[in-house]
Amino acid sequence: MVEKHITNTLSQWFGRFADHEFPRPVQNLINHAYVNLLDLDMSEFAPPSTYPSLNKLFTRALRKRRPVDRRAGAFISPVDAYVTECGTLQDDKALQVKGMAYSIDDLLTLQYGREAKALYGGSYINFYLSPRDYHRYHMPYKLRIATILHQPGKLYPVNFPSLRKRRELFVENERVILECFTEKGGRIFIVLVGALNVGRMTIAFDHRIKTNADRYEPTLYRYDKKPVWIYKGDLLGMFMMGSTVLVFAEPGLMEVRTNDRTHVRFGERVAVIKE
Repeated sequence: MVEKHITNTLSQWFGRFADHEFPRPVQNLINHAYVNLLDLDMSEFAPPSTYPSLNKLFTRALRKRRPVDRRAGAFISPVDAYVTECGTLQDDKALQVKGMAYSIDDLLTLQYGREAKALYGGSYINFYLSPRDYHRYHMPYKLRIATILHQPGKLYPVNFPSLRKRRELFVENERVILECFTEKGGRIFIVLVGALNVGRMTIAFDHRIKTNADRYEPTLYRYDKKPVWIYKGDLLGMFMMGSTVLVFAEPGLMEVRTNDRTHVRFGERVAVIKE
């Protein structure tokens, strides 16, 4: 049982404000203030005045489909984000930021203890979405989702100052862990990490998964009766505010083709799958 933390309560309060649909003149003022404050590039999206709540603006959809790298083996960025760290796992360790590591054993929990050990020596990429970024996440490769674990936790900020200050931040925060497989059986984990303010994450094909709710026990969802395949570029879900996506692949499966401290866009190749 995970205890409710003050960061969960604060995020729930902010979520109520962000979900509320104010009278049109007031909502327009809020939306334009947010866009101006963060200097959002709205060229790919509908005008700010068309969104009935701040959360609708946070989770805005693209007006036109993004180009997606369809080349064989191309593993695309699932999000618009900064790559905070990437590379090869050293046993169970991945870098949170330079000089500060986190354990994938702890991140994936005891539920995936054996699977985590199979990732040792594999590849990883950390994607950080700032409040300015497009908040939807997409499937980076054609993958079968075998299980999803919702692991409740705290909702500390996941920005650069927090990453440098708080050890094992990803391990402490709430997360949604997706165990996935390629068509040839290669295992990939995608981990969605919650953050302060709203803190909600969605899974497009399974509305049972509700994060930052009043349920604080880990919940496992299995998809073995009817296989769930999501194609490269298809919508996977959305963050109700900026946060982080972590990707892990077993040894020899994924060759990283991006660098840390690089801003990437959903649809562009960041790695190559070698099977």
